[in-house]
Amino acid sequence: MSAPPLIVIFGAAVRPDGTPSEALLRRIGYGLEAARLHPDAPVLCSGGVVRPGPSEASIMAEALIRRGVPPERLILDEASLDTIQNVAAAQAQAARGGHPYVIVCSEGYHLPRIRLLLRLHGVDSRAGPFRRGPAGAPVHGWLGMSLREGLAIPHNLAVMLTRRGVSPS
Repeated sequence: MSAPPLIVIFGAAVRPDGTPSEALLRRIGYGLEAARLHPDAPVLCSGGVVRPGPSEASIMAEALIRRGVPPERLILDEASLDTIQNVAAAQAQAARGGHPYVIVCSEGYHLPRIRLLLRLHGVDSRAGPFRRGPAGAPVHGWLGMSLREGLAIPHNLAVMLTRRGVSPS
């Protein structure tokens, strides 16, 4: 019997009072949907501590447990501070567990970059549940984040190539 996929929830901001942002709440919801669709799949909660307080991963785990996901299904990556590090953690966990692919749980605008970075790490992926468009976020914020993602792709590719010792010429 082959291993199940690995569900990965990508972090988002934690408010100064230690509560999840709306973006993090949406991503937790996407991860919960994926966990229900794939009851044998472990869930990697990925996101460290960006400001003093709880990690993104620990907030995700607490919310998932409150909603019925058994704690033994959860793996916490509390070291990753950005998407590149989240992807590296997902790749390492997928390799350790022999998972055939990763189910990516994040915002729709974030999925193309995550999946491209996973592919560059040699990891097959599928988009997890997500809402198209702003998904309840303010439209101006959603548009801004969509534009930011477009700029982040070439930056992340340059970072990855530099780390591999490949000249981007």
